[in-house]
Amino acid sequence: MKEVSLSLPKGLNGSTAADLIRQYGSPIYYYDTATMERQYGLLKDAFAEVPLKINYACKALTNINVLRFFRSLGSGLDTVSIEEVKLGLRAGFEPSDIIFTPNGVSIEELCEAAELGVRVNIDSLGMLEQFANRMGSDYPVCIRLNPHINAGGNSKISVGHIDSKFGISIHQTRHLERLVKKLGIKVEGLHMHTGSDILDVDVFLRGAELLLEVAREYKDLRYIDFGSGFKVAYSDQDIATDVAEMGEKMTELFQSFCKEYGRMLQLEFEPGKYLVSEAGYFLCEVNAVKTTTATVFAQVNSGLNHLIRPMFYDAYHHISNLSRPEGKPRVYTVVGYICETDTFASDRLIPEIQEGDVLAFHNAGAYCYAMSNNYNSRLRPSEVWLHREKLQLIREREELSDLLARQVELEEL
Repeated sequence: MKEVSLSLPKGLNGSTAADLIRQYGSPIYYYDTATMERQYGLLKDAFAEVPLKINYACKALTNINVLRFFRSLGSGLDTVSIEEVKLGLRAGFEPSDIIFTPNGVSIEELCEAAELGVRVNIDSLGMLEQFANRMGSDYPVCIRLNPHINAGGNSKISVGHIDSKFGISIHQTRHLERLVKKLGIKVEGLHMHTGSDILDVDVFLRGAELLLEVAREYKDLRYIDFGSGFKVAYSDQDIATDVAEMGEKMTELFQSFCKEYGRMLQLEFEPGKYLVSEAGYFLCEVNAVKTTTATVFAQVNSGLNHLIRPMFYDAYHHISNLSRPEGKPRVYTVVGYICETDTFASDRLIPEIQEGDVLAFHNAGAYCYAMSNNYNSRLRPSEVWLHREKLQLIREREELSDLLARQVELEEL
């Protein structure tokens, strides 16, 4: 692990935020593509000695401009719904550059993806059998295994543990092999994903070794996908996955396996948070500073409808006061305007806050806008990005008509 200090990107300050709010409204999501490109480059450099395919996990941030940007960098796409598959195709990805890794979807959705030509990743024995019966044994598949390894921290974002709904248990591999042989299924790839926030590279490598042990039984593989989960820093002096160390150790392990296997395979990862989390900032304004007998609340013009991670995952987001960054730090509890307990941060030291100040939530690129909603009939905010030193609007702020667009207003009741 390595320690990381958080800082604002060069182009984001109080003046920039005020200009954006005047032009596009508040709150607003702000992204920096230079950070996305930096993160992509760090991964490419760390695994430069093996054939590497990075598939951006687009569930983290599905704005079509972001998808197109990663395609321009040479990325593939990791998708989890048929809608994400179609967004990827619309963004210009070749079907072969899209891998579809759903969980618990219908056989119809899985077959629809296959008919579009994308790579299909199957994570249950029953679905594997259904798929082979529907599409025929010649359609190549990837198989997702659960290694029962937890290489991360927060249990709410770990998916590799023994009680996870994701993947075929590593202890069911003999059953899997018999099913593949009986139905003549063509297995072109193997996959695992332990979940977000890899804290221990060596624990992750143990999971990788388990996957490679299974891979020895499949002679027609083209690639092995090790998922992702690279941790990024969320607080000042937080730790992040040491990607250079990961690259060095994984490269040695993978090269050794491929030499034994008899040919070089493609090594794949599917990062989402690692690529976009640090590139995003959520800007909102302070409606009121309210003092009670126990707490000083900073009440902002947003809530769990725009950024639900702190309430859903107990996630920490560093908060900067863009309006007065040099102010004296004081203790605040930052809360939203939703008619629920939507607390962003409790007892947080933040430079002195006044009504009308603009606050910036860091690490707002991943699973933030993508998880936003219209609770309390609130509107989703706009999105802008700084791309090649140019600020551009990439999503308009919603209007009331958007809330009503799919409703059927009956003439008589």
